[in-house]
Amino acid sequence: MDDAMASSDWPADTGRGWGSAGTVGTQKPVFTWTPSGPIADPRADLGRVGEREGGRAPDRLRFGTYLASNDATLSLYEVVTEEVGRHLRIPTELVVETSYESCEKDQNEVCFVCSLPYVTFERRGLDLAVPVAAPVLEGGRYGGRPIYFSDVIVHGESPFRSLLDLRGRSWAYNEPLSWSGYGITRYHLVTLGETDGFFGEVVEAGFHREAIRMVARGEVDGSAIDSQVLSIELRDHPHLAEQVRVVEALGPSTIQPVAVSRRVPDDLRGAIREVLVALAEDTALRERLSVALVKRFVPVDGGSYDDIRKMVDACETAGFLELR
Repeated sequence: MDDAMASSDWPADTGRGWGSAGTVGTQKPVFTWTPSGPIADPRADLGRVGEREGGRAPDRLRFGTYLASNDATLSLYEVVTEEVGRHLRIPTELVVETSYESCEKDQNEVCFVCSLPYVTFERRGLDLAVPVAAPVLEGGRYGGRPIYFSDVIVHGESPFRSLLDLRGRSWAYNEPLSWSGYGITRYHLVTLGETDGFFGEVVEAGFHREAIRMVARGEVDGSAIDSQVLSIELRDHPHLAEQVRVVEALGPSTIQPVAVSRRVPDDLRGAIREVLVALAEDTALRERLSVALVKRFVPVDGGSYDDIRKMVDACETAGFLELR
């Protein structure tokens, strides 16, 4: 960092992320960026950003993450928060959210958000944010596209070789508004015609990291894990690679977007997209992105998530709204 007014204050348990039954936000930013000089880009005038709930005018752009959080992914969200502030010379802060209630109330100007709640809220008439960019992950399986997979894992010593082998067995998911951990499993069972109760037991783990460890400990037989999260966990905790194995990949699906509130003017929204797309042009920043297995960011928009909409449609048509 080249600005003395940048600060990090990560929570002690960065792996907790958030579950379906949490409080609203951390109440305290885990990272802030304050430029030492005047705003250089007229698009970055905070006075042009619409008020938050309660009539409060933002004094800085607030970035909120609703995604799985560990050291690697938090560092990614911090990079984005910092670089938008640096390039636009605008105060920014990062908050780790614990509930989608703050998303429904449009309390953040920029969100790292899962595609399932984005589509779900849209169907409820809550079209509050616009996807502007999404990451392209490292690795040949992603083909240079903003996609990811849900990797079905089982214990390393189990006899299971596919999702179908888990009929009547126990299953853990992170939380019900997760596409990778919940939505796509539900859709896959619809495509198989398995909507009458496939699993013997379904358990909410609260977050991907815990679901992985439940499988590793033999507490449940299987789970579907965000492929980015799983790769980071197996890299950073090698013992887990000896305890779990992937038997199937569901997807691909368009990866989670960075979405900007409609309270943010179009030109500032575009400026934020420009910063994200240009991140990988800097060698030092490429190295920081790589910690989270991100190669670069590319532009996306609402239409980029039509694949999620179609799969949600299929589940609703089948009347299969709860994983079982």
